[in-house]
Amino acid sequence: MKIVITGGAGFLGFHLAQGMREHELVLLDIAAFVPSEVPEGAQTVQADVRDREALRAACAGADVIVHAAAALPLWKPAEIRSVNLDGTRAVLEVAQELGVPRVVHISSTAVYGIPDHHPLDESDPMDGVGPYGESKVAAEELCQEARAAGQCVCVLRPKTFIGPERLGVFQILFDWVDAGVKIPVIGNGRNRYQLLAVEDLVEAARLACTAHAEQVNDVFNVGAAAFDTVGEDLGALFAHAGTGSRLFRTPAWLCKSALAVLEFLRLSPLYKWIYGTADQDSFVSIDKLRGLGWEPKYSNAQTLIATYDWYKANKDAIPEAGTGHRVPWKEGALRIVRWFLR
Repeated sequence: MKIVITGGAGFLGFHLAQGMREHELVLLDIAAFVPSEVPEGAQTVQADVRDREALRAACAGADVIVHAAAALPLWKPAEIRSVNLDGTRAVLEVAQELGVPRVVHISSTAVYGIPDHHPLDESDPMDGVGPYGESKVAAEELCQEARAAGQCVCVLRPKTFIGPERLGVFQILFDWVDAGVKIPVIGNGRNRYQLLAVEDLVEAARLACTAHAEQVNDVFNVGAAAFDTVGEDLGALFAHAGTGSRLFRTPAWLCKSALAVLEFLRLSPLYKWIYGTADQDSFVSIDKLRGLGWEPKYSNAQTLIATYDWYKANKDAIPEAGTGHRVPWKEGALRIVRWFLR
């Protein structure tokens, strides 16, 4: 099977390529590829997903396009919308033009916004928050239109997924835990917040690529099956790390107000969807995907611990700060908060 993976040099793209290496792979990304990370025999194309000429060349003869390229929340709003919306439009239209039988679109549970009930299922309304969430909703609407026009378009909505190579905002958490400082949580930490192991997301994507088209031509939530409260899951990480870190509970209204100001001033990497949901339950039903035989292997605590261990083993080689999931994010004013929590 020939599989094209957009965003192939990113955090998810790297894991997708490793997990699908038995297939003929074409990896497309605007970022440069690290040769040692590319599976043997895979073709790499360094190009913008919005570059239709490059996309056509990469997708010729493909059986599936896994569309994992995306702009992330720290990017400028106009660029987020352009990459996430126009990039998805390009993938869908090129697939239709070339007769590619299937597209697997990696969306996000950010499309649900900040809902008032849980668990969420795939029929709940989309109400994305901020440029990133709104762009993901718009991209899914394009997928719905393509499906209605006869294309096979499987949409996966993963919860926040982590694992080896994941940095971004989680690098800040792991750095603080490694230093043994108190870890602030918004609210009392008794809310349940579902995560997802990237390995389990890769298995969901593999299923989306290989199952019968009529089974997967739909929308599916993807998340961990086993998760506890924020306090309990972080407590498991603290116990494993053994550095003395512990929870520091904060008043939700005060912390959210402060973070909103810092976000407005561009002094914090935390954006509204992160701090807006941090003190609330946040979990989705995965029954629909389970009905196809998919079953997640890893709990929140196991995934946090595994990702922390990878960070510990590789922290001396971590690159400079940036805006992707495979590089650290700048702490900004959070560095001052860290000083007070020592």
